[in-house]
Amino acid sequence: MTIKGNYLGEFEELVLLSVASLENDAYGVSIMQYIETEAGRTVNISAVHEVLKRLQRKGFLKSRMGGATQERGGRRKRFFLLTVAGRKTLEEAMRLKLQLYKQVPNFSLKFS
Repeated sequence: MTIKGNYLGEFEELVLLSVASLENDAYGVSIMQYIETEAGRTVNISAVHEVLKRLQRKGFLKSRMGGATQERGGRRKRFFLLTVAGRKTLEEAMRLKLQLYKQVPNFSLKFS
């Protein structure tokens, strides 16, 4: 899964998919909770933040600051959005995986 030499790791892919699914509500904690709920994986918020920074450096994500909220003690949330390059990377990753799965003899993909 490469685009212009940028390797996309499994956790990076999970984070990108989470951002895409959460749309305008994708910030560190919501992404962590989404991965835990949907993928059944316990993740560390620090790991999520590191991957978000790395994906932003690669050009797969962009971010914007939300408004300050009382529930966060006046701190602002950083929201993440998928870029065109991020979407293309996810599409390429899915295409590659499906292509490889189809090559496995006697293997059937069943989607429910």
